[in-house]
Amino acid sequence: MDIDLERLRERLQVELSKTIEAIQQARQSSAPVELDQSSMGRVSRNAALQQQALAQGLLDRLAPRQRKLSAALDRCEAGSYGLCCACRGGMEPERLNADPAAVFCQECVTERQ
Repeated sequence: MDIDLERLRERLQVELSKTIEAIQQARQSSAPVELDQSSMGRVSRNAALQQQALAQGLLDRLAPRQRKLSAALDRCEAGSYGLCCACRGGMEPERLNADPAAVFCQECVTERQ
């Protein structure tokens, strides 16, 4: 199975766009919650605080994903996409299809574990 670099590049761009959009939405949801109980009941305020914490957790997971996707696109531009960042050997097409932002071949991942 050959690597379709153009298709993977497009997929990286789409995933990066979706990740950036999700980050923007999570930032809005993680905005500070007003603590004035006269404008919001205690239960509603607690629900808002819980939603804020969930949004912050989502941001914590999305930020590294954005960096990985951007780095993969940078590797595409540099001509090194599809090469393992450790051994510089070719990445398995199955691995890139599963995660187009992967940086290590399966052998190097196994060695690192």
